[in-house]
Amino acid sequence: MNLIVAADKNWGIGAKNNLLYNFKQDMNFFKEMTMDKVVVMGRNTLESFPGGKPLKRRINICLNAEEGFEREGVIVVTSLDQLFEKLAFYESDNIFIIGGASIYKQLYPYCKYAYITKIEDSKEADTFFPNLDKEKDWVLAKTGDPMYEDNTVFYFCKYENKNVKKYNWAIKPDLI
Repeated sequence: MNLIVAADKNWGIGAKNNLLYNFKQDMNFFKEMTMDKVVVMGRNTLESFPGGKPLKRRINICLNAEEGFEREGVIVVTSLDQLFEKLAFYESDNIFIIGGASIYKQLYPYCKYAYITKIEDSKEADTFFPNLDKEKDWVLAKTGDPMYEDNTVFYFCKYENKNVKKYNWAIKPDLI
Protein backbone atom coordinates (compact mmCIF):
# COMPACT_ATOMS: atom_id res chain seq x y z
CA MET A 1 0.00 0.00 0.00
CA ASN A 2 1.02 3.59 -0.60
CA LEU A 3 -0.07 6.99 0.56
CA ILE A 4 0.07 10.36 -1.09
CA VAL A 5 -0.14 13.77 0.54
CA ALA A 6 1.12 17.36 0.28
CA ALA A 7 2.59 18.76 3.49
CA ASP A 8 4.15 22.07 4.40
CA LYS A 9 7.41 22.39 6.32
CA ASN A 10 5.53 21.84 9.61
CA TRP A 11 3.81 18.77 8.12
CA GLY A 12 0.53 20.70 7.97
CA ILE A 13 -1.87 19.31 5.38
CA GLY A 14 -5.11 21.21 5.83
CA ALA A 15 -7.19 23.91 7.47
CA LYS A 16 -10.94 24.04 7.89
CA ASN A 17 -11.40 20.88 5.79
CA ASN A 18 -9.46 22.33 2.83
CA LEU A 19 -6.00 21.71 1.44
CA LEU A 20 -3.37 24.28 2.39
CA TYR A 21 -2.04 24.55 -1.16
CA ASN A 22 -3.50 23.94 -4.59
CA PHE A 23 -0.56 23.62 -6.97
CA LYS A 24 -1.35 22.52 -10.50
CA GLN A 25 1.87 20.46 -10.71
CA ASP A 26 0.98 18.68 -7.46
CA MET A 27 -2.57 17.95 -8.65
CA ASN A 28 -1.15 16.53 -11.88
CA PHE A 29 1.28 14.37 -9.87
CA PHE A 30 -1.60 13.12 -7.71
CA LYS A 31 -3.65 12.31 -10.79
CA GLU A 32 -0.73 10.53 -12.49
CA MET A 33 0.02 8.44 -9.40
CA THR A 34 -3.58 7.42 -8.62
CA MET A 35 -5.21 7.09 -12.05
CA ASP A 36 -6.68 3.60 -12.61
CA LYS A 37 -5.75 2.66 -9.04
CA VAL A 38 -7.58 2.18 -5.74
CA VAL A 39 -7.93 5.28 -3.54
CA VAL A 40 -8.88 5.03 0.13
CA MET A 41 -10.28 8.05 1.93
CA GLY A 42 -12.48 9.19 4.76
CA ARG A 43 -15.89 10.76 4.33
CA ASN A 44 -14.71 14.36 4.67
CA THR A 45 -12.17 13.85 1.91
CA LEU A 46 -14.84 12.32 -0.32
CA GLU A 47 -17.21 15.18 0.37
CA SER A 48 -14.47 17.73 -0.41
CA PHE A 49 -14.42 16.60 -4.06
CA PRO A 50 -16.56 18.56 -6.55
CA GLY A 51 -20.16 17.60 -5.88
CA GLY A 52 -18.96 15.04 -3.32
CA LYS A 53 -18.52 12.66 -6.23
CA PRO A 54 -15.82 9.97 -6.40
CA LEU A 55 -12.66 10.44 -8.42
CA LYS A 56 -13.00 9.28 -12.02
CA ARG A 57 -11.06 6.28 -13.33
CA ARG A 58 -10.27 5.07 -9.83
CA ILE A 59 -11.77 2.57 -7.44
CA ASN A 60 -12.95 4.78 -4.58
CA ILE A 61 -13.17 3.27 -1.10
CA CYS A 62 -14.47 5.35 1.79
CA LEU A 63 -13.77 4.34 5.39
CA ASN A 64 -16.62 5.83 7.40
CA ALA A 65 -17.83 4.63 10.80
CA GLU A 66 -21.40 5.78 10.18
CA GLU A 67 -23.64 2.84 9.29
CA GLY A 68 -25.91 3.39 6.30
CA PHE A 69 -23.78 5.98 4.51
CA GLU A 70 -23.79 5.34 0.77
CA ARG A 71 -22.46 7.15 -2.27
CA GLU A 72 -22.84 6.10 -5.90
CA GLY A 73 -19.55 4.85 -7.33
CA VAL A 74 -17.99 4.40 -3.89
CA ILE A 75 -17.31 1.26 -1.87
CA VAL A 76 -18.14 2.21 1.71
CA VAL A 77 -16.64 0.27 4.61
CA THR A 78 -17.19 0.91 8.32
CA SER A 79 -14.14 -0.73 9.88
CA LEU A 80 -10.51 -1.60 9.25
CA ASP A 81 -11.55 -5.26 9.03
CA GLN A 82 -13.95 -4.46 6.20
CA LEU A 83 -11.39 -2.22 4.53
CA PHE A 84 -8.66 -4.85 4.52
CA GLU A 85 -11.16 -7.48 3.31
CA LYS A 86 -11.88 -5.25 0.27
CA LEU A 87 -8.23 -4.34 -0.28
CA ALA A 88 -7.26 -8.03 -0.39
CA PHE A 89 -8.71 -8.13 -3.93
CA TYR A 90 -6.25 -5.54 -5.24
CA GLU A 91 -2.52 -5.44 -5.85
CA SER A 92 -0.94 -3.64 -2.90
CA ASP A 93 1.17 -1.40 -5.19
CA ASN A 94 -2.06 -0.10 -6.74
CA ILE A 95 -3.60 1.12 -3.47
CA PHE A 96 -3.21 4.76 -2.37
CA ILE A 97 -4.35 6.27 0.91
CA ILE A 98 -5.43 9.84 0.12
CA GLY A 99 -6.70 11.25 3.43
CA GLY A 100 -7.87 12.83 5.58
CA ALA A 101 -5.79 13.04 8.72
CA SER A 102 -7.53 10.28 10.71
CA ILE A 103 -7.32 7.90 7.75
CA TYR A 104 -3.62 8.67 7.28
CA LYS A 105 -3.01 8.18 11.01
CA GLN A 106 -4.72 4.78 11.02
CA LEU A 107 -3.16 3.47 7.81
CA TYR A 108 0.31 4.95 7.30
CA PRO A 109 2.02 2.15 9.31
CA TYR A 110 0.62 -0.35 6.75
CA CYS A 111 2.04 1.55 3.78
CA LYS A 112 5.30 0.63 2.07
CA TYR A 113 5.74 3.97 0.32
CA ALA A 114 4.68 7.53 1.05
CA TYR A 115 4.67 10.03 -1.79
CA ILE A 116 4.99 13.40 -0.09
CA THR A 117 4.89 16.75 -1.81
CA LYS A 118 7.11 18.65 0.63
CA ILE A 119 6.33 22.35 0.51
CA GLU A 120 9.01 24.81 1.65
CA ASP A 121 6.47 27.13 3.19
CA SER A 122 3.95 27.06 6.00
CA LYS A 123 0.43 28.24 6.54
CA GLU A 124 -1.88 28.10 9.51
CA ALA A 125 -3.03 24.49 9.64
CA ASP A 126 -5.39 22.54 11.87
CA THR A 127 -4.61 19.16 10.32
CA PHE A 128 -1.20 17.52 10.25
CA PHE A 129 0.53 14.46 8.86
CA PRO A 130 3.08 12.58 11.00
CA ASN A 131 6.60 13.92 10.48
CA LEU A 132 8.18 11.00 8.61
CA ASP A 133 11.64 12.53 9.10
CA LYS A 134 11.25 11.70 12.80
CA GLU A 135 9.63 8.27 12.38
CA LYS A 136 12.18 5.49 13.05
CA ASP A 137 10.71 3.11 10.44
CA TRP A 138 10.57 5.64 7.60
CA VAL A 139 13.48 6.76 5.42
CA LEU A 140 13.64 9.34 2.67
CA ALA A 141 14.33 7.27 -0.43
CA LYS A 142 14.19 9.96 -3.12
CA THR A 143 13.81 13.71 -3.47
CA GLY A 144 12.87 15.19 -6.81
CA ASP A 145 14.17 18.41 -8.29
CA PRO A 146 12.78 21.64 -6.84
CA MET A 147 9.56 22.85 -8.41
CA TYR A 148 8.10 26.33 -8.25
CA GLU A 149 4.55 27.59 -8.26
CA ASP A 150 2.96 30.70 -6.74
CA ASN A 151 6.40 31.81 -5.49
CA THR A 152 6.68 28.62 -3.46
CA VAL A 153 9.26 25.84 -3.69
CA PHE A 154 8.22 22.20 -3.30
CA TYR A 155 9.63 18.74 -3.97
CA PHE A 156 8.12 15.39 -4.81
CA CYS A 157 9.61 13.00 -2.26
CA LYS A 158 9.33 9.26 -1.80
CA TYR A 159 9.66 7.74 1.66
CA GLU A 160 10.00 4.03 2.35
CA ASN A 161 8.69 2.21 5.40
CA LYS A 162 11.35 -0.29 6.50
CA ASN A 163 8.96 -2.03 8.90
CA VAL A 164 5.54 -2.25 7.24
CA LYS A 165 2.92 -3.28 9.77
CA LYS A 166 0.83 -6.30 8.84
CA TYR A 167 -2.87 -6.12 9.52
CA ASN A 168 -4.03 -8.47 12.28
CA TRP A 169 -7.46 -9.71 11.37
CA ALA A 170 -9.85 -9.53 14.28
CA ILE A 171 -11.15 -12.90 15.44
CA LYS A 172 -14.88 -12.75 15.07
CA PRO A 173 -16.73 -14.67 17.81
CA ASP A 174 -19.28 -16.05 15.29
CA LEU A 175 -16.43 -17.70 13.36
CA ILE A 176 -14.97 -19.59 16.35
